Amino acid sequence: MSDIDVKQVLISSDPSLLDLDAIVHFLRQSYWANERSDQKIKTSLEGSTCFGAYYANRQIGFARVVSDGATVYWLCDVFVDEAYRGIGVGKKLIETITTHGDYRNVFGILATRDAHGLYEQYGFVRDHGKTLTRMPDFLRKD
Repeated sequence: MSDIDVKQVLISSDPSLLDLDAIVHFLRQSYWANERSDQKIKTSLEGSTCFGAYYANRQIGFARVVSDGATVYWLCDVFVDEAYRGIGVGKKLIETITTHGDYRNVFGILATRDAHGLYEQYGFVRDHGKTLTRMPDFLRKD
């Protein structure tokens, strides 16, 4: 898809544009959400602000933001369709979120296994040991 200009990609938080089937498909392929049920994925969208990336009326990317609206947001479930990677869609998506009026002046948190470089371009810094996480019971193997 290298012939696509990223300027033609729309980034929007309009929930009416979201393609639930595409989002479920994206996340079921990910390393972080592949064990979530379809219903759990759909329910997670309801309590979040969701940003979609769209090209030619097709959803090609996604990010979900969970926030208290005042002090902190959690950026999660970021995904770009493989056919559209490498042309700046992810950058446009993250830039839109980090400069958004609701998020630019609050503390942002995210977790990634493999995309540190992308997020560092937008002011995220690697945390060295301050953060703790708890796995949900359905994922625990103990």
